Amino acid sequence: MPRKLVVLVFLVASLAFSLSCGKSGNHYLYVAIPAANQLAVFREDPYSGVLTQLAESPYTVGSGAQAVVVHPSGKYLYVANAGQDENDVSLFDINSDGTVSEVTPRAPVGSLPDFLAMDPAGAYLYVANVGSNTLSVFSIDSGSGSLTPLKNSPFQTSLAAINMQIAPSGKFLYISAAIQSGTQPFGAIGVFSLNAGVPTFVSLTTTADTDPSGLAISPNGSYLYTANASANSVSIYSIGSAGALTQVAGSPLSANFQRPVAVTVDPKGQYLYVANQAANNIASFSISSTTGFPAEVTDSPFACESSPSFVLLDPTSSYLYVGNQASGSAIQGFGVDAGSLNTIAGYPVGNTPTSITILQ
Repeated sequence: MPRKLVVLVFLVASLAFSLSCGKSGNHYLYVAIPAANQLAVFREDPYSGVLTQLAESPYTVGSGAQAVVVHPSGKYLYVANAGQDENDVSLFDINSDGTVSEVTPRAPVGSLPDFLAMDPAGAYLYVANVGSNTLSVFSIDSGSGSLTPLKNSPFQTSLAAINMQIAPSGKFLYISAAIQSGTQPFGAIGVFSLNAGVPTFVSLTTTADTDPSGLAISPNGSYLYTANASANSVSIYSIGSAGALTQVAGSPLSANFQRPVAVTVDPKGQYLYVANQAANNIASFSISSTTGFPAEVTDSPFACESSPSFVLLDPTSSYLYVGNQASGSAIQGFGVDAGSLNTIAGYPVGNTPTSITILQ
């Protein structure tokens, strides 16, 4: 074979290998839109972060579709339907092109299922029922995605959930809530251990705010971050071996927050992003690897569309997506570079989105 042809073949093979090991394949974003009873689906370009809505989207789903989560296998998607008299969870099969097909019947849960969480192994689905202060727990069939309620589910938590997160270990579940004690309201985070899916109460940690809206846990499971919407601060807790929370030195952090309602940590645990709903911006912080404490990056905060309500990074940490609740009612995309954000585009969805999940 001529030398030039050998070199050309080598270059082509090297390029193919590079592409296969870099950003390859599509990610899909699934967005819950409760006012329209819809699920919007977008394809993410892995090289630009640009979103393209699928031709089949939006899908009509259950009444008041409030929350959405994807199974770790990428085969199944679940939607919590919190609309009037609905109170159930829908199961969808995810097709290879990102489209979905509902599998009936829907699984009944408690009153107002506003939040969903799944353990990292995809063995159990947790549903926070805000109207009944309960937690519905289902085992997940790995072959079909079907849901079977655990014995004694739903479990009483006595917490009207504002948010819910499961630790990366799958051993602990955290529920933030507003609590009324006599005439004195306060915020708290309930800690539950998980054993074969069953939640057992561990402790209740009082927060710095009556409205602990956002929750995020570092990928190594060492720290929990809470957005204190009314107190305009973010609290940082270390997580003990038994799941209990201890506030770290310097917490809560005040950094010109204006109604911070959502937080997220990148998959590498290096950066924290905070949605300031009243300021229409996203604040970005680098995270100390030794203390878990955030320090705001130089050019933060970054302007976004009106009333950001939730934030989520894609699995590569290359792009961040923000859900906005104002008149634009859009998902907004940003490119990420060492904690700095660069606007890509906004994608209207017609009504207020409340939850987003990404299929890798």
